[in-house]
This record gives sequence, structure tokens and C-alpha cells, in this order.
Amino acid sequence: MSESEKPVDLKSYIRLCAVVFLVVLCTTSAMIAASFSTHLGTGWTEKVAVILGIAVVNAFLVAGYLMHLLSEKKLIYTVLSFTVFFFIGLFGLTVWAMQDFPVGTVQH
Repeated sequence: MSESEKPVDLKSYIRLCAVVFLVVLCTTSAMIAASFSTHLGTGWTEKVAVILGIAVVNAFLVAGYLMHLLSEKKLIYTVLSFTVFFFIGLFGLTVWAMQDFPVGTVQH
């Protein structure tokens, strides 16, 4: 019996989705609370780092469980890794060319 033919227990699946949804709501609330917190770290940099950390957990939960990426096959991970590779490459090329202006133009 292949993985796609396995019977699915609907009650446990709905329970898992409900738990993940509640955790996503809690992490989103934590991001909002962290943005308004005055007791979090000493400055803006620490606050942004905490919010980004919470956002990474939130993105993992959404992509992993609600979008079912944790149970996908090797081909999906290969396509995703190429997407990430090219995104980082294009982002890097953009940042690298920020100060590369054509001859005769004026920088604003």
C-alpha cells in the first residue's frame, strides 16, 4: 500500500489542523504584542529579531502543516530548493548592482 492509498483518520486530521491554526493565531498575536512591547530588549534591532523569529515559526507551521509540505515527495523539495536558490541569486544580483549606474547618468 503506497502512502497515497493509506486511510486517513479524519478526526485526528481535523484536530491537528485546529491545533496548528490556534498556534498560528498565537504566534501572530505574539508578533503584534512584540511590536508594541516596551520591555523587549534595548532597541529596535532586538524587537525586529524577535518578530522575525516568531514569523519563521509561523511560516513553518503554515507551509509544513497547512500546505502539507512536510509530507511531500522528493520532486517537490527539489523544485522548492531551485526556487530558493534562484530567488537568493536574483536578490544578490540586485543588491550587488545597486551602485552600478550607466555612464552619463546622475544618481539621486
